[in-house]
Amino acid sequence: MKYSMIGYAAAFLTTFSAVPQIVRLIKLKESRDISLVTTTAICLGVLLWLIYGITISDMPVIAANSVSFCLSATTVIMVVRYR
Repeated sequence: MKYSMIGYAAAFLTTFSAVPQIVRLIKLKESRDISLVTTTAICLGVLLWLIYGITISDMPVIAANSVSFCLSATTVIMVVRYR
């Protein structure tokens, strides 16, 4: 049980790590300092984790990566939009 808290903390931090970047993009409406390649790679990696979670029916993996995918896809869209 005590180790599952580490997993929940890790999932929370990695899931919501994109929020400050999204806030910055909204405020500045500018994205030239953000790598589209890196942001896209993160988005695709999270999508693969989501697919993996679905295939093994692991709800924590599905939940964390569903939110992460939405946030990272939002980041990719905003980076492209504000170029």
